[in-house]
Amino acid sequence: MEISSVTTRLTRFTPLVWVMLIGNFFVRASYYMVWPFLAVILYENYGLSATEVGLLLTVSATVAVFLGFYTGNLADRFGRTKMLYIAVSIGAISFSMLAVAESLWLFATSVFLACLPRTLWDAPSKALLTEELADVKDRELALHLLYFLVNVGAALGPLYGLWAGLNGEQFSFIYTGISYIGLLFALLYFRPKLSEAQLATAQSAAKSVPKFSKWLGILRKDKVFLIVLVATTLVYLVYAQCDSSLVQYLTRAQVPELAWLISSLIIANSSVIIICQFPLLHLMKNWRIEHRLYAGGIVLVISQLMMAINDVQNVWGWIAAMMVLSLSEAIMFTNINVYIDRLAPDNLKASYFGAAGLCSLGYAVAPVIGGLILDLHSGMMLFIVMTLVSITALGFYRIAQVKPSVAAEAS
Repeated sequence: MEISSVTTRLTRFTPLVWVMLIGNFFVRASYYMVWPFLAVILYENYGLSATEVGLLLTVSATVAVFLGFYTGNLADRFGRTKMLYIAVSIGAISFSMLAVAESLWLFATSVFLACLPRTLWDAPSKALLTEELADVKDRELALHLLYFLVNVGAALGPLYGLWAGLNGEQFSFIYTGISYIGLLFALLYFRPKLSEAQLATAQSAAKSVPKFSKWLGILRKDKVFLIVLVATTLVYLVYAQCDSSLVQYLTRAQVPELAWLISSLIIANSSVIIICQFPLLHLMKNWRIEHRLYAGGIVLVISQLMMAINDVQNVWGWIAAMMVLSLSEAIMFTNINVYIDRLAPDNLKASYFGAAGLCSLGYAVAPVIGGLILDLHSGMMLFIVMTLVSITALGFYRIAQVKPSVAAEAS
């Protein structure tokens, strides 16, 4: 993608599109500001056991995933901007509660609420973003930029969380709460301003959106989308092993300078994605979306094979494998969003993006599956299994390509 072409496309981004992009960065950064450090805070300040901490975090994340599935449909029915208002309002309340909570029950409630803005914001913001941009290539650039900002937010969030939450200044969470209020005002100021004719059209389109039970019926018939969901869940399961099981494997193997290696893997991951994402977009600009996913899947398979055969003490081998994995991530993650956008009917964008959030269950079950394989077999077996899972995901993407889309016909 040429620089002049990118500049031209960026000039077509409306103020609301920029609010969606910056808002996604902020919401993701605030999520990662809290999530990595909650276990430490819950242990040091409230004396919870490892099991109790794990239960609280797992339940909060899982409920948030399923809630996102439901609220995506609500956003299509009652208004996407209204759901965004709710998301940022909950963000302001939850982070303010985190700042002043003194009892365990209040802090635990705040933790649960702090998980919700990311889920409530994700689907309607993507739907609104794509709705604002009529040109397909403009949408694609916006979704790539969205993923780029999400990664920057995920990288910067823990740094702010370290300052705000772990240096004895729990009250500093109040600044995030105030920032959410600022985001709410930005949404209100840049909200879509529709003429009477446009408003009537929007209201008519909203009335055509089925209720949740009927939406489930449509979803069951859309075989293409369901196959894509299965494939994407498997892909997320593979990626998540490097967040949990790989660290367990390296820890059990007593790899020297483990802290340095883990930090290096995190830096390698974020650096490759940030540096390579837009060059890859330029390289693949004329590729079909399915072919991009195949390419990313093949690179993912290679990364898992590298991890399977790498000597556990070979730190540079792990870093190289992580860089290959990150290259796959830079290809696949944005293109999955682009694929879902193209599969979804215009009046069900948020519903489809909300349903796609169920793929995060791949992340949720990854520590359990990875832990079982490590306990029963070995690290090599873990990555051999993940290689097979990656190949299976590629197979599902291929099956999805040759099937007709029922949802497109239903719309």
